[in-house]
Amino acid sequence: MRPRTAILSLPATLAILMAEPAAAENIAQNMVAAAREAALEKILAERGSPEALAAAIAAAREAGVGEQAILEARFLYHVDRREDRAIAAMLPDFLKQRDSFKLEDSSIFGVKEDWLAVVEYAQALAALGRDDKAAFKKHITEAFWLSPRQAAAFAPNIERLRLDDCMRALRIDFSVKPAALSTGEPVALGGIIKGKKAMLLHFWSPWSRECEASMPDFIATAGLLTDHDIAVVSLLADDPGQLSADARAMIRPHVGKPAGAWLIDPKSQPLARELRVRNLPTMVLVSTEGTILFNGDPAEAGFWEALKKIDSRLARPESNRAE
Repeated sequence: MRPRTAILSLPATLAILMAEPAAAENIAQNMVAAAREAALEKILAERGSPEALAAAIAAAREAGVGEQAILEARFLYHVDRREDRAIAAMLPDFLKQRDSFKLEDSSIFGVKEDWLAVVEYAQALAALGRDDKAAFKKHITEAFWLSPRQAAAFAPNIERLRLDDCMRALRIDFSVKPAALSTGEPVALGGIIKGKKAMLLHFWSPWSRECEASMPDFIATAGLLTDHDIAVVSLLADDPGQLSADARAMIRPHVGKPAGAWLIDPKSQPLARELRVRNLPTMVLVSTEGTILFNGDPAEAGFWEALKKIDSRLARPESNRAE
């Protein structure tokens, strides 16, 4: 006897034929959504070169990522790279998006006030670039009011403004004689800067993880500056009595390399206090007249911009570049 063949009813057959295209369409939609999500994650995580960011943005647009999400990703990119000028340059894009912002489309903001605070922050940075202190204070205050939890991102610019104002009125006394780290003998700063184009003061501590991690980059920078006739002085901050042994051990692998003078910040009149050094490492670039050309984190773009004004041939060593 031949096996019986199942015979489907016409309605059931039609249902299957209709379901298959629908299932295929769902699969296609899921694949598109997954590609869009992957492209979004890529631009949110990108911290490489500007070219890498541009490529990620192009791919994100191709995958259907919206302009609001792309703007947020660009903002995070420049925030993490401490590129305040780039954030200020984004202001027209922020203003264009301000009123059309949709919280449900946001990848990084939990409430609309956080987004509006960022718009105010961009306006504050733009005002800072114009040296418009009144406008800066207005917009940065509004940013704090809208999103207090982002205060850690806003505060450094207020500190930078106050620091710059203080540094404009300051002159370094080159007659100061810090003690040499190796011998304890006094060394006049005037003798170190004599015949040089400028002087770099590097404030550091062996107890700072950041200083330890950045020491190879500092050594590369010091060698480059020495080759271009810029004096380099490393000043051991804090209490030298407790730090000296650890400091000597930390720099021992670099002995013999052109790293400038290793000195101890004077305890009676510490230059770190005069220069308002709060974080380590800090770089202070000083002109031959004693004026402050830069005071801040060596990772800031302004550090190399200030150096280029002294010698246009200077270029940041590869070991110092952002990953």
